[in-house]
Amino acid sequence: MSELNKKGNALLQLLADGQFHSGEKIGELLGVSRTSVSNYIKGLQEIGLDIYKVPGRGYQSANPIELLDEKLIQRLSNHKNVKVEQILDSTNQWLLDKIPNLKNGQTCIAEYQLAGKGRRGRKWISPFASHLYFSYYWRFESGIEKLSGLSLLVGIATVNALEKTGIQGVSLKWPNDLYYQGKKLAGILIELNAQANEACHTVIGIGINVRMPPEQAKLIDQPWIDLSSLSEEKIDRNILSANIISELQTLLPEYEKNGLKAHLPRWFELDCFLNHPVNVLLAESNKAGICRGIDEHGALLLECDGNIETFIGGEVSLRLA
Repeated sequence: MSELNKKGNALLQLLADGQFHSGEKIGELLGVSRTSVSNYIKGLQEIGLDIYKVPGRGYQSANPIELLDEKLIQRLSNHKNVKVEQILDSTNQWLLDKIPNLKNGQTCIAEYQLAGKGRRGRKWISPFASHLYFSYYWRFESGIEKLSGLSLLVGIATVNALEKTGIQGVSLKWPNDLYYQGKKLAGILIELNAQANEACHTVIGIGINVRMPPEQAKLIDQPWIDLSSLSEEKIDRNILSANIISELQTLLPEYEKNGLKAHLPRWFELDCFLNHPVNVLLAESNKAGICRGIDEHGALLLECDGNIETFIGGEVSLRLA
């Protein structure tokens, strides 16, 4: 399923204004019974929309519903290879299924993910029209050997885009998370399709909490924050999407040519664990030390008893001690 049916879309457009609408009015609009109205409301609630009923007044969305606009994102980013879908299993998978018939910069953004993916197989909570579920394709002609620092470069690009959107104070946690004052704001998931000595196809997934519905927040098992908590101004997901595309279009070609080295000062500026005691969680053990940032290959630098050890991502996790 890639979109709501005709009646679901009509109901969505009606409730988008954040005002009350009676069940009778909704039934007339959709041409269905009051019982069917209740079922359509339940269907929207099941995909994460925060809709409630007040006796005598009708149904209301807790927040105005603002949808993604494919043509607006294309215009703002000056980039035509943008596809917006209502409902997908995952934006990353949508792109992966189309390799190798993609052009650099092909972008897929969805209002809702049925099976959003996080790092290490975790599920990414994806309520409808609430957050940003964004994926971007890039083919690295140089192959897989240069990609060890890619998630760090993407983190920098995402912070840059947030700052252009008016959000300040976001930091980075090695290797693929964005934090604000100790709470997770966004995550990055990069998936590869590559063979030795050949070009590497990469799908860059970025999930950003924009406005977390209360019911969906109950499903998250770690401290989190959303953009609506950080700004008095409304966050426009279309503008944010365009800013991310522009940053990736600028930084990825340069990164492919020259690597991560030129971006190390920016990472050290944004590293939320720099010079703090941390634990590196490995498959079979933990390693304690002081975080000293990263090297030019994107490896974590951990000071242990005066010596520097390096760790590459994958099945390695980093936590404050």
